[in-house]
Amino acid sequence: MLVYLRIFKESFGFALNALRNNKLRTFLSLLGVTIGIFSIIAVLAAVDSLDRKIKESLSGIDSNTVYLTHFSFGPTEVPRWERENFEPMTYEDFEFVKKNVPNIEAAAYAIFGSSEVVRYQGESVGPTTILPITRGIYEIDDFKVEKGRFYNEVESETGSPVTVLGNSLAENLFGDENPIGKEIRIYGRKLKVIGVLEKIGIAIGDSPDDRAFLPANFVRTFKRTGKSGLPGAVIMKPVKDADMGAFEEVLKQKFRAHRGLKANEIDDFFISKISGFVDVIDGIISGMNLIGWLISGFSLLVGGFGIANIMFVSVKERTNLIGIQKSLGAKNKFILFQFLFEATILAVVGGLVGLALVWILTLIANGFSGDFEFVLSFGNMFLGFAISTIIGLVSGVIPAISASRLDPVEAIRTGM
Repeated sequence: MLVYLRIFKESFGFALNALRNNKLRTFLSLLGVTIGIFSIIAVLAAVDSLDRKIKESLSGIDSNTVYLTHFSFGPTEVPRWERENFEPMTYEDFEFVKKNVPNIEAAAYAIFGSSEVVRYQGESVGPTTILPITRGIYEIDDFKVEKGRFYNEVESETGSPVTVLGNSLAENLFGDENPIGKEIRIYGRKLKVIGVLEKIGIAIGDSPDDRAFLPANFVRTFKRTGKSGLPGAVIMKPVKDADMGAFEEVLKQKFRAHRGLKANEIDDFFISKISGFVDVIDGIISGMNLIGWLISGFSLLVGGFGIANIMFVSVKERTNLIGIQKSLGAKNKFILFQFLFEATILAVVGGLVGLALVWILTLIANGFSGDFEFVLSFGNMFLGFAISTIIGLVSGVIPAISASRLDPVEAIRTGM
């Protein structure tokens, strides 16, 4: 055991000396691996950070939340021309579902596609997303009110001119002034601010921080909805521990009957779950990771060939020295380890420099990204270290074997 430790120590020392004596060559060898490791870990860190932020934005929503819409959240076999003829959800559809579909804990009707300028005295913000939606969304989503309150069921049903603002929207309109009780204008109409939501941060699509929420029935008094107007959707939260397969089947059958669809006619609506949306996101994230690996893999390949090339040059330059070492009793293992260590050190140092650059870039990006946080995980750092080590071993193994197999007499003669 002590013999092997001595071999490792001496081989390591020889490798370090060789690298110190050829600084320019060492730097050029490091560069390829550094760029490759930097590319891979930077892409993985960015994609992981994006994935984490998306999952955080969905964490407050029950994964079984069901959306009844005229469009699909993911890929579908229904041709586009057919989908474009589907009737958007109406308030009457929402009332039917709420009254006739069992095992619904909460339901809401939302009107999409509305973007308006929000005004308060001399201030204006927008155009920003306006989400007319019934009270039920407060029981479905993970909204938390920081000031005031959310509109109640009576205000929702009667279409009262009240609104709840996202945190950023309220801050941009009112600054340090308390917005509760103030009147703002949306759609050119006056609405009373009754609540401000807690800050949520970056989310999928428009952040709730930049939205204004108001009763859907208020908007329905002056805006057309459905196929000839703004599209709508029905959002449902099933009761806890509900059989989702059975729930979706009942919803499908009852809504088909409500729409008057015949047995041979396809569904003119889509039933989507948040969990299905998460699966789509996971697929996109996986695709982004794969593309990152493919692009960065070429950099690593070039870096690996660079190290192998340098190692062959190093073997050629030190042929005479290898012959002398072997003539003095150095075993093949010693020569093999010497060049393997040299290649591995090159790759590991290059990998560590790449990781350091990613870490610095992460700090800089977090300083300018606001709510979005770039995270360099321990798993990605370990992966970068492991990849660089493997590259060094693979790139150095053939030159190391060729060096260890040199005949000492021929080596000394060749080097003279």
